[in-house]
Amino acid sequence: MRKIAVIYSGNAAHYRTFHEAKYAQYIEALLYLPDFQEADLDRFDVLIVPSQLNNRLLLQAKGKIDAFAEEGGIVVAFGPQPWEWLPNQNWEERPTNFWWWLEENAQSGLFLANPSYPLFQYISLEDATWHQHGVFWPPEQADKLITTEDGGAVLYVDKVSTNGTWIITTLDPDYHFGSYFMPATERFLDGFFPWIAVGEV
Repeated sequence: MRKIAVIYSGNAAHYRTFHEAKYAQYIEALLYLPDFQEADLDRFDVLIVPSQLNNRLLLQAKGKIDAFAEEGGIVVAFGPQPWEWLPNQNWEERPTNFWWWLEENAQSGLFLANPSYPLFQYISLEDATWHQHGVFWPPEQADKLITTEDGGAVLYVDKVSTNGTWIITTLDPDYHFGSYFMPATERFLDGFFPWIAVGEV
């Protein structure tokens, strides 16, 4: 099993999500963001960077996160990440429709771009569908997993920008599960944690 660390803000949503027993069993350590620069990452295989982090502290952590990836680590970035810290970041902000599912003949506008990717042995498209904050336009060689109709990436895997693996998504399941709403986010995390712990990445 891979050893997983989570950068931890201490906010209420993060507290609930990462202390939930069925997810906490996969987490080796919570690394408090204000103390992150002093953390030893050598013993970890995966570093999860949640949504809703303090942008100033996250940008200060960029060099350390980059170094972890360059050593072959897996970095998971949840949530809209409009600040320039991801490799080859090309973020496009888009209006968020929180109530699209109430519309007649509602369509999420999301598609599985690579249905055979191992992640989808653990989750379905429906498990990754709530609302959208924007899209990424990743490097051409990156593997888009979930996209919008126009090809913008909602979830992609980048193994070309560094020596490591970056799993980047605009989805923010950590926030919504921790805030007690959006049932799909629980199903997403129920599949995502086992996949990132033992699955083929």
